[in-house]
Amino acid sequence: MQINGSALPQLYIYAILAQTCYLKYPIMNSFNITDGASLKLLELLKSESEGARFRISIMGGGCSGFSYSFSFDKSVNVNDQIFSNNGVEVIIDEISMKFLQGSTLLYKSTLGSEAFEVSNPNTTAKCGCGNSFAV
Repeated sequence: MQINGSALPQLYIYAILAQTCYLKYPIMNSFNITDGASLKLLELLKSESEGARFRISIMGGGCSGFSYSFSFDKSVNVNDQIFSNNGVEVIIDEISMKFLQGSTLLYKSTLGSEAFEVSNPNTTAKCGCGNSFAV
């Protein structure tokens, strides 16, 4: 199989998105959580029910096509991936993992705002607020 005249590497899987966009992700799932993000999550989890984990999902929508969804969740589905740092577990579903491959969860605190942010190497564009992206 070829895309744009070049052969696909055997170690990669390609998902066809919207019939024209190809998203490349390695077979081995990777997602990183910075120490700052895990420490903030530990603080937030104190007010959540026992067994809650932080879930990241990709939703359709936003001004660039896709957006990140953050929530706390006690359930883990069969195809979910779990990543951890400092005792905090982050859950990512199988479909969202295709978009988040190789990404890093950060926690940024400035004088005017505090927020979780995903540094995603798969994006080709993102909106000005940083909440939506394109691949």
